[in-house]
Amino acid sequence: MNYKIYELLKKLNKLALKNDDVPVSCIILFKNKIIAKAYNKRNLNKNPLDHAEIIAIQKASKKLNSYNLSECELYCSLRPCKMCESIIKESKIKKVYYILDNKKENNYKTEYICIEDQNNYFKTELQHFFKEKR
Repeated sequence: MNYKIYELLKKLNKLALKNDDVPVSCIILFKNKIIAKAYNKRNLNKNPLDHAEIIAIQKASKKLNSYNLSECELYCSLRPCKMCESIIKESKIKKVYYILDNKKENNYKTEYICIEDQNNYFKTELQHFFKEKR
């Protein structure tokens, strides 16, 4: 890892700590140029989505005017959680570099229940949408 990126991640981690947030930071590069950087702000903003990776992806998407970040690389201080991994996949980032492994697993028991789609409205709507797009 580039020394400049390593030092910037350390600096961003310290900003997270100042706000009593988990010290995790993220940097996104496009063609070897930093286009986004962020640190955890979940506690600061009282928002469960404000992970460093998500904030950085939002900034990069805005900068490139696209959700497709396939030409970008993501660097972070901790391996992304499952939520962030999903968003990284959705943004099409191909390479993620991290310093520390993340062994934490959430033990929350969320139950998912499929409900009836009366008259197949939602199914038809989605099929129509994708048919028009492709």
